[in-house]
Amino acid sequence: MDKIEQLQQIIDSSHKIVFFTGAGVSTDSGIPDFRSVDGLYNQQYAYPPETIISHSFFVHDPEEFYRFYKDRMLYLDAKPNAVHRFMADLEKIGKCSGVITQNIDGLHTLAGSKKVYELHGSVLNNYCTRCGKYFPVETIVNAEGVPHCDQCGAIIKPDVVLYEEPLNQSVLSGAIDTIEEADTLIVLGTSLVVYPAAGLINYFRGDNLVLINRSTTPYDRKADLHIQASFSDVFPKLIVR
Repeated sequence: MDKIEQLQQIIDSSHKIVFFTGAGVSTDSGIPDFRSVDGLYNQQYAYPPETIISHSFFVHDPEEFYRFYKDRMLYLDAKPNAVHRFMADLEKIGKCSGVITQNIDGLHTLAGSKKVYELHGSVLNNYCTRCGKYFPVETIVNAEGVPHCDQCGAIIKPDVVLYEEPLNQSVLSGAIDTIEEADTLIVLGTSLVVYPAAGLINYFRGDNLVLINRSTTPYDRKADLHIQASFSDVFPKLIVR
């Protein structure tokens, strides 16, 4: 039996599947993983990405923050791919009890998944830093330079977790509870080196830990099933039933 057949058997026999996803899931939708990009940033920006998308940089230089953010963090033409749709379809038939993602692109929700824990927030949601008024992502896109609240005039901030910022505790708690109740945890598209998100795997007490990734991770040896392959080689062969 090959590994994809093993995965199909695990999915068929599971009742509470939880998916944990990283940037690799969205690359097939045309969204690059900025950690894998070469020196392109250095040609256009005076600071590395990790510096620009930090809380302190947002506060001290919002103009440069938004120049980078609009250019490199927003991919609003991207559509959910086969992996996103597979998870949403499993939820519809009652097999998937939640998706936990490190991604900020909102594609899981766009695919139809209802129970999604966005550990690092979403570019689709934006809030005034003073009065808290909500703004859709179109407000960010259409603003010239730094977007400001039309109610109080303060700067609008994307509802994403920047470097130096803590994760949302209610989202984190919900993700932990969901993992603890899962009988199968399928981890895909993440290097599992970014904490505290990567540490959530340690809360899993179920029967099947599955890792699917193009590259190796620190957790590969702990997996009950490890598939090192492209998602396009795996998910089209799986059946939702």
